[in-house]
Amino acid sequence: MNKGVCVVIGVGPGNGAAIASKFSANGYQVALCARNLQKLNEIAESIKGSRPFAYDVRDLDAARGVFAQIREELGPIDVLVYNAGAGAFANIDDASLEEFESAWEVNCRGLFFAVKAVLPDMRAAGAGRIIVIGATASIKGGANFVPFASAKAGQRGLVQSLARYLWPEKIHVAYVILDGIVNLKRTRQLMPDKPDGFFMEPSRIAESVYFLTQQNEQAWTFELDLRPYAEKW
Repeated sequence: MNKGVCVVIGVGPGNGAAIASKFSANGYQVALCARNLQKLNEIAESIKGSRPFAYDVRDLDAARGVFAQIREELGPIDVLVYNAGAGAFANIDDASLEEFESAWEVNCRGLFFAVKAVLPDMRAAGAGRIIVIGATASIKGGANFVPFASAKAGQRGLVQSLARYLWPEKIHVAYVILDGIVNLKRTRQLMPDKPDGFFMEPSRIAESVYFLTQQNEQAWTFELDLRPYAEKW
């Protein structure tokens, strides 16, 4: 059963791949978008019904062509999951202006452009789902998180504004706050003594993301906090 087209922006071996796999397993054709096409090809081999597209959220001219290519190869876009996120972890003394601007480009400007790109398809269909993956930094700016926290706070504000504007058009916009360390090879290497329960499993995060896209319009979620049971908050 073909349930439509899901675009996942920011696909890596962790959350992005898990989210794409979840949608594929439930009948969606999935566009995998990230900068590294070689790694995307490897991920696509393990996800049935997915196709890789080289996509840099900072390069808006190239991004326009990618969305046109997705429509041509897969069809109109029903779901957008924006998983791209970046930002230096530094205080105001150590952070550079370039790092500050780069974090904003990925988290805010890139999302703004992607939503602009998918809205025509969703409006034509009379419905759509846009899920943005955020972080605790969006509501709690740590002293050493100046570029990242400011960009994530801006992102959350953008998503809230989008939700208020687009919900009446039956386009469900939601924000997922991840509060914890994702279970990745590199994070396990950095924290070898931590138990499994300390980490957030990408497949579990993907379950929650998919759940949001299946909610009935009479009871939509705007913001969903996800954290492992052992996380202090």
